[in-house]
Amino acid sequence: MHFATLGPAGSNHELVLHRYLSVRRLTGATVHLVDTFDTAFRALVDGDVDFVLQCTAHPSHGDCVGRFMHRAFPVDTFIAGSKPLAVLARAEVSEPRTIGLQPATRYYSDLSGYAEQIEEPTIVSVAEGLLAGHYEAGLCAREVLDTHPQRLRLVADLGPALDAWVLFGREKLSEDPVIWPQAPVVRQLHP
Repeated sequence: MHFATLGPAGSNHELVLHRYLSVRRLTGATVHLVDTFDTAFRALVDGDVDFVLQCTAHPSHGDCVGRFMHRAFPVDTFIAGSKPLAVLARAEVSEPRTIGLQPATRYYSDLSGYAEQIEEPTIVSVAEGLLAGHYEAGLCAREVLDTHPQRLRLVADLGPALDAWVLFGREKLSEDPVIWPQAPVVRQLHP
């Protein structure tokens, strides 16, 4: 089985896909990391991959659902947390005025104190841009601070984002609706 999701290596999409494959015990699966979801969905409908994993918070999610309707179908969904996130700043900048961010993370923290918000395609590219000096702060994985403690400092510890994820395939499910029988809401409503 071939699964595609958004790269680069180290992205939340890669992390969550590997966790999904582990829970589903799909040990022989191959993971393909792509630059855009358009590439992933085209590979799916062309038969080059079997499944595509996408976070519903990703800015392209609605476009992909619409553009590939009747060719790419949701076949599984789940809830998973991202890597712990943080707002980090370059150590030498006392009052950062520019911040890099992935658009889906824009409201994870109050960013009103930043004069300029620079969008990047992934939290990995935010970390790379921060370390390269493209901006003074970045909303990215907290682990970047652990690997560069001399160059960065913590502004705000945000923890993981808890998101809904959708796995797409080429075959439509026969059941409608497909419901998780042991969902936490069931236990809350019927203890």
